[in-house]
Amino acid sequence: MRYELFYWPTIQGRGEFVRLALEEAGADYVDVARRKGGVEKMMRLIEARRDRHPPFAPPFLRAGKLVIAQTANILHWLGPRIGLSPRNERERLWAHQLQLTITDLVVEIHDTHHPVTSWLYYEEQRPAAKRRTRDFWRYRVPKFLGYFERVLAANGGKCLVGKRLSYVDLSLFQIIEGLRYAFPKHMKRFEKRIPGLMTLHGRVAKRPRVAAYMASERRIPFSQWGIYRYFKELDG
Repeated sequence: MRYELFYWPTIQGRGEFVRLALEEAGADYVDVARRKGGVEKMMRLIEARRDRHPPFAPPFLRAGKLVIAQTANILHWLGPRIGLSPRNERERLWAHQLQLTITDLVVEIHDTHHPVTSWLYYEEQRPAAKRRTRDFWRYRVPKFLGYFERVLAANGGKCLVGKRLSYVDLSLFQIIEGLRYAFPKHMKRFEKRIPGLMTLHGRVAKRPRVAAYMASERRIPFSQWGIYRYFKELDG
């Protein structure tokens, strides 16, 4: 099956978690909005008035007549079909649970630079962003990444779910990549507290398809318009 991924064409954002899974699996897919007329096509699906099940926002995936939205929901459906999810139902639900926790972490990361509202520029909420970022690194990062470090260790240290790589491992790889971009100084200090996750990150980076994707033009660079944004004054 050829999958159609719909997401904004200039940022990694939440769509990147799905892209990584498709790339690692060697799946046949089209990044629709990066093609001519793709954004308009994406918006027509979102704004379709007669569709009983329209997606709220990208990312969403179209597979035949089926349209699936929300990152964790997409990966929960897609994972078993591309070999990146356990066969056991209990473990599939566990993977989904972990991905939903990653979704919570993504919101926390975004809110370091936009803690008041997404409608204001960062410069219009700088004091709040500084306070939010201090608390993020003091309380939230240790809580979230410490949790995943424990989960990884309890599962044997090789991967987070089951006995082989899953989409959850790819998503944690992306989280670490993003935090390294947005907070290089903070991450350099914190990485020693999560040795298992850093080893996992290194293993994922060396996987042939992931490495090829990271070196290709298909991988959109980090920028100041995505979830992860670098502001020197926030990276104390």
